[in-house]
Amino acid sequence: MKATQRQIVLGRDMLRLPLLGRLLRGRHGRLLLQIPMTALALLLVIDGFVGPQSAARNLATVAPWVHYRGLVVLALLLAGNLFCMACPFTLPRSLAKRLSRRGLRFPPRLRNKWLAIGSLFALFFVYEYLDLWASPLLTAWLILAYFIASFVLEALFRESAFCKYICPLGSFNMVYSTLSPTQIAVRSHDTCAQCVGKECVNGSYAAQPVIRIDEIAIGSGAPQTVPVAHGPTGALGCGTELFAPQLRSNMDCTMCLDCVRACPHDNASLFLRAPGSELSQPDSLPRRWDMSLLLIALAFMGVSNAFGMVPPYYALQEWLALNLGITSEFVVLLLIFTAFNLALPALASVGAAYAGRYLGGADRRDSLRDTVAAFAPAFVPVGFGIWFAHYSFHFLVGPGLILPVVQEFLGGAGDWATWGFSLDASVIGLLQVAALIGGFLWSLRLAQSTALRLYRRRATLGMLPWALLHLLLMLAAWQIFTLPMEMRGSLSLFG
Repeated sequence: MKATQRQIVLGRDMLRLPLLGRLLRGRHGRLLLQIPMTALALLLVIDGFVGPQSAARNLATVAPWVHYRGLVVLALLLAGNLFCMACPFTLPRSLAKRLSRRGLRFPPRLRNKWLAIGSLFALFFVYEYLDLWASPLLTAWLILAYFIASFVLEALFRESAFCKYICPLGSFNMVYSTLSPTQIAVRSHDTCAQCVGKECVNGSYAAQPVIRIDEIAIGSGAPQTVPVAHGPTGALGCGTELFAPQLRSNMDCTMCLDCVRACPHDNASLFLRAPGSELSQPDSLPRRWDMSLLLIALAFMGVSNAFGMVPPYYALQEWLALNLGITSEFVVLLLIFTAFNLALPALASVGAAYAGRYLGGADRRDSLRDTVAAFAPAFVPVGFGIWFAHYSFHFLVGPGLILPVVQEFLGGAGDWATWGFSLDASVIGLLQVAALIGGFLWSLRLAQSTALRLYRRRATLGMLPWALLHLLLMLAAWQIFTLPMEMRGSLSLFG
């Protein structure tokens, strides 16, 4: 089936596949994915509290900090935002939503990505400052904090504020799901125009059973009478309040498929598409400073997160302590993180926008905000390449380590000799180089497309500052990955 939506060409309807479609569309389709993920999260919490406090031998540290991160980047690239679809932290959502039917609206001033940027910054900072990768106990507390924060915010507000505005994991996933080959869309925009209840966003839950009659014209046929039932067993609408026929991007979509289950006309679905389709569309993402900085800062955070695991990082800490007289590790780390993760991406992008507008001959035509917003999507591929190279490294150094950890958790003896293997270093290095170069070339292509749209004949000059930024990011990551890197969680197994 072929469909178009805001110039994005959609391919196969994945929910028309016999087994997969029936599973995902079912009323309890998401629950079937959330239950095992919730069970796993509870096992991590249990082992984090009562298990051995050796990072390399505890589920709470090995599973999330080594295996989850390696698998999630692969899933984002191949299938989309699967983690948010199966997210265990939103399992109590149905109960919380019953409590919030008359709940508050999230404050208008906070309906943006500034909290998401802050939460990402805070998570990476706390991860480094408290050595979360080395502390099963603190990781277990972090998992519990996720459950509590998600439930409380779902219960307080009518929209899923935690997922849309706050959750750092969700923000990471939603940014890089823009590269994925899947997207929620509708089969017929005419059907949506005739729909009365807009259940895809409003849901079909009601305290008392109610039946509404819609007249829907299917295709070019005559209108048909369709009964629409609402009641206590009705489906929730979109938690992040996205209206299916107006979706232009995977941003803010948790891929929960609640819109699909709630649609009374079987019109919303999950489609295949060209990977990264929305990144080349000028109207796919809002032109706001917060959205632009989120996309750009995540790429810089990928570099700084890897930088925190190599020797020059510790040399920089010592230099700051000696030359600035700062003895507090907290303050030193805060300065480094603020400089690399917030100040540098903001200044670099504004500087590139000024230079690009001047070189492209449009310094008086386009606003600074719109210029940065136009080029911000081009940072997604290079940023993803950096994160993929980093997380895949940790995963491939010990892909089987989770198995002896599970064996010991169950009371047996861990077979470390069999499962403590690592892929060849040259193979891992080749994969990292491919990810970095692939991401850079993809970003370069997007920047070129944007420059052609904005600067036409002077496009090459206009894109130069942005191309330089992408190149520097790739080279910085490349240099970092050639240095000895902390194994973090598996060092004792190879020493």
